[in-house]
Amino acid sequence: MAILRKIFTWWNGTTIGTSLFTSRHGEKVGEDRQGNVYYRNADDTRRWVIYDTESEASNVSAEWYGWLHHTFEEPPTVAPLRTWPWQKDRLPNRTGTDEAYRPPGSLIALGREAPATQKPYSAWTPE
Repeated sequence: MAILRKIFTWWNGTTIGTSLFTSRHGEKVGEDRQGNVYYRNADDTRRWVIYDTESEASNVSAEWYGWLHHTFEEPPTVAPLRTWPWQKDRLPNRTGTDEAYRPPGSLIALGREAPATQKPYSAWTPE
């Protein structure tokens, strides 16, 4: 079952194609605190990440995100970004979970659900 997961699902980790490409053309650049490993090819035109857990873009920290998108030439292992005392730690994307942000006054934040039957939508028409 694990081999089928490697072949057909990209969200559970690297596929066989990515693993083969990385082994043939990838040069390991570094690793972050979450365990993600970052690579580039020989002429530094392609940069990619192999996630430690599920493939979720919010698992990439800001400094590595900047390097992946060619904002910074040097990776954070060579030239770390300056951090400020007021900066918060990176948070994963929590959309769709119980920890998602719910603004004050929203029905879910108040513990209520939106009514199932609402007034049907009627489009505005000019007079």
